Amino acid sequence: MKTGLALVLATALALFPLAGTAAEKQVKDVKELAGSWRGWVTGEQGDDERANMIVKPDGSYKASTVRGSTSEGQFYIKDGKLLYRSSRTTGTASLTEDKGKTTLSVIPEDPNYQTGRAAYERVK
Repeated sequence: MKTGLALVLATALALFPLAGTAAEKQVKDVKELAGSWRGWVTGEQGDDERANMIVKPDGSYKASTVRGSTSEGQFYIKDGKLLYRSSRTTGTASLTEDKGKTTLSVIPEDPNYQTGRAAYERVK
């Protein structure tokens, strides 16, 4: 049990760096997100699942987990904020850069919704 908790904590710290360590990047155009991303997404049972996402230059994306769950959606900018809407959720997104790693995080609008929270690292 302690090993599982330690693994979850280590994963959380790796995916969501402490405040002040990663610099949030202002996204001015969704084209900046285009490319391949790999990371972790909260699954339907509330557990973390490995996931891959491809973002096109127009901001549309397709994501899938290794267990076969899929989601399609669109990143867009409204009033200077990076947002997303998907086949499952809507919410905010942010891009951070730290030590050569670029991380894209998505957070569902509804805090009670179990799926959708994710953090992806750009695949080079």
